[in-house]
Amino acid sequence: MAVKIDGRTFQGNNVSIINGHVTIDGKPIDGQLNGVVKIEIEGVLQSLATDADVHCGDVQGDVKAGMSVTCGSVGGDVDAGMSVTCGTVAGDVEAGMGVTVHKQR
Repeated sequence: MAVKIDGRTFQGNNVSIINGHVTIDGKPIDGQLNGVVKIEIEGVLQSLATDADVHCGDVQGDVKAGMSVTCGSVGGDVDAGMSVTCGTVAGDVEAGMGVTVHKQR
């Protein structure tokens, strides 16, 4: 699957962005990110982890964010430091503040 981060395109299914460092499928990506980072995903991610906010579509595995998560359906767990707004979640949902789940019919 194609993952575009600040204009650079990578192939991978598992994305982690922690302290400005990017890891895709367990491999570190050269360079550090600063400021607002734009990530574009073509397809469904396996997992996503970041220390910032997450706004994404469907994720097959887990979503972990230091701030808030806004996403489609999640096949695993969702863990956020602030709030979660999402579609159907197969696993557990943990948030520091509030949770809104929109179940798919």
